[in-house]
Amino acid sequence: MSLDLFAERGMPLARQRFTWRELVQSPISKLDDDAFTRVRVILMNGIELEAVRFGHACARLDGPLRLPLAEVRRVEQHQATMINWLLGADHSPLETTIAYEQVAIEVTAAVARLEPDPYLAQVYRFGLLEDFDHMHRFSALLDRLTGMDANNILQCYTDILPGRPTMLEHRAPQDDLRRPFDAGRAHMLSRLHALTITASEQQTHDFYMNIGPMFADPLARQLYAEIASIEEQHVTQYESLLDPRQAMLEQWLMHEANEAWLYHGCAAQEANPRIRAIWERMRDYELGHFQAAAAVLHESTGRDPRELFPAPLPEPFPYESNRGFVREVLGREVGYRAIGTDIVTDPGQESAATLAYRTHLNSEGSPSAIVAQDWRWQPGTELSRRAAAA
Repeated sequence: MSLDLFAERGMPLARQRFTWRELVQSPISKLDDDAFTRVRVILMNGIELEAVRFGHACARLDGPLRLPLAEVRRVEQHQATMINWLLGADHSPLETTIAYEQVAIEVTAAVARLEPDPYLAQVYRFGLLEDFDHMHRFSALLDRLTGMDANNILQCYTDILPGRPTMLEHRAPQDDLRRPFDAGRAHMLSRLHALTITASEQQTHDFYMNIGPMFADPLARQLYAEIASIEEQHVTQYESLLDPRQAMLEQWLMHEANEAWLYHGCAAQEANPRIRAIWERMRDYELGHFQAAAAVLHESTGRDPRELFPAPLPEPFPYESNRGFVREVLGREVGYRAIGTDIVTDPGQESAATLAYRTHLNSEGSPSAIVAQDWRWQPGTELSRRAAAA
């Protein structure tokens, strides 16, 4: 069922309250809960952190907006806490990394399948194959360091195969920028998709930057450094799709609409009743945030927020395995490269700036190439294979 932002008022901002016990609930199980429950948890934490980050950036540029932004942002902070604390201590940092890459693959694939703009869909497919390779590299690291099989986390929803090699993903900054859509003309799905993927990739970048230094193994530390650099490129790529000409208040309203839309999709597809209740509560809170932002827009500009959202929002994307779609894209587009704002089919078309940047960066070796050298995923673990060989 589609979500009508004006027909459903949600929970008024003044009534949105938490206690510490509400914020810190029993976590999900990495084995007993469906992997897509964790996908939703990780994605929505990233969405909430994006809301907090955007609110702070706006407050630094617009004095009159500081109080309304602070009021909404405090709730967003607590929503992020409630959601992120659903990840339990049974997830090691490296297992959580595998889960983050599953989010990147499955959500980006779902968006790429449904994106109505051909150029934007191509950009999502391009980034998808890079995250797909990151999964392969981190799975190799998990196997080598712990002997664990990444499918304990993935539950066989997501393939573990090489994608576009990570060592070839390093590009000069001018080759990571993409053409922005026109917010006044773009399909609503295009606007929602771009915000969602930008937030997800930003969260992944920040997580790797925090987790990487915590490893003792030198190769693990280097691998996180390398892939965090690619994640920064991905944030650059996806945020450049957003319309920079859109007014700040319109962007704020769009963020709140995106959050409500995503929680609506989470609630509709969640199998765990306890977690579904959280998604429903958060959806009602975000509808309240949307109403608060809409009131500020109307008071500040006299504009009717319905001009920006003339119809119910589109149906949310499905949380499901995209294995077949990813394999199809992998077989057809793994050799694609980027030059300027274009995705090109000929690997030989890369810019001199990208080739020079990549050559220097990899001149003393590539951690992503080393960690997966001669490694291919197969059921079981490295330790069990060694024991069998002995």
